[in-house]
Amino acid sequence: MWTKSYSIVTKEATKEQMWKLFADVNNWHTWDTEIEYAKMDGKFEKGNNFLLKPKGGPTVKIQLVETIENKKFVDLTRFPFATMYGEHTFEETPNGLKITTTMTVEGVLAFLWIKIVAQKIVNGLPVEMVEQVKLASKL
Repeated sequence: MWTKSYSIVTKEATKEQMWKLFADVNNWHTWDTEIEYAKMDGKFEKGNNFLLKPKGGPTVKIQLVETIENKKFVDLTRFPFATMYGEHTFEETPNGLKITTTMTVEGVLAFLWIKIVAQKIVNGLPVEMVEQVKLASKL
């Protein structure tokens, strides 16, 4: 199993604003420069799925496996012989809102999906999370 996390602390956005940003899956392309689109029908809740099209890659189906409003959500992407989880948490601290994204990949071909997908996601988190906060602060 491979796991990488990245966190930032901010006073620019609230957990409610961050939740609103993520729950609007159909507008993820406005802050995630690595995707062409993300499309979801229905509510941002456990059990629902959405489609995500990375730039230069195939469309993938992602399932929400856990959602706790304004606190955390976990998404699951299934690849051949591997699974990838994205855990996103929003925690209030004395210094501001701590936002953490943790990517986990497991399975027989995890090494391949880490190289093709997961490492690129992790590498982009420092810039992407700043953009998320900027946009969320306006919601």
